[in-house]
Formats: sequence, structure tokens, C-alpha cells
Amino acid sequence: MRGLPALLGAAAFAAAGSPAAAELGLRGGTYLCDRGVEVPVSYVNADDGSVAVLHVEGRLVTLTIAPSAAGARYAWPSDGSGYVWWTRGEEATLYWRDGATGDEVALLSGCRTQP
Repeated sequence: MRGLPALLGAAAFAAAGSPAAAELGLRGGTYLCDRGVEVPVSYVNADDGSVAVLHVEGRLVTLTIAPSAAGARYAWPSDGSGYVWWTRGEEATLYWRDGATGDEVALLSGCRTQP
């Protein structure tokens, strides 16, 4: 599992959209959600997995790719409580997953990528 950790470390030094970022499989942008909330997100894709790094509620949150029926779903890699970022095309929703019940509650919806 050398690829993903190496990409994550290198991603800290490369801005999305730069030539170095393209080499690393890094892409991202800012989503504008309902209520005017902005969520900057970077995606890192590697042979051994993919992650989304979100800036939400004043901190960076790293979520790993998770199974989904449609779109791309990123979640904290555990059975506990945590964020879930689900993208479908140009839209996304941020959920909070309750580890005890398995329920997911939408925190930010209507998120759309900004040009």
C-alpha cells in the first residue's frame, strides 16, 4: 500500500490544477451548497484506493471511497459515526452517519461544483 499514502503526503504540497497535481491523480474544487456554505474538496486517486479531503466545520476531514449504487461515496473507514460525502455528477451531499443506528442525516445538500 505504498501508492495511496505517498499520494496523500505529496498532495499536501501540490495545489489542485497544477501539473504536479495531475501527475498525482489529484483533482478538486469548491462546492457551493444550500444556505451558501462552501466546501473545498480535493480528490486523490491511486491504484490502491481513493480519498476525498474536505474542509468542513473548520477542519480537514479525510474520507475513503466506499461502496455505492450510484455516484461516488466517501466515508470514514469504520462502523462508527462520521461524515459521508456522496457525489453524483456535478452535485454532492454531506451526511452525518450515526454509527449506532446506521442512519444518515443530510447536513449540507444541493452542493454543486463551482467553475
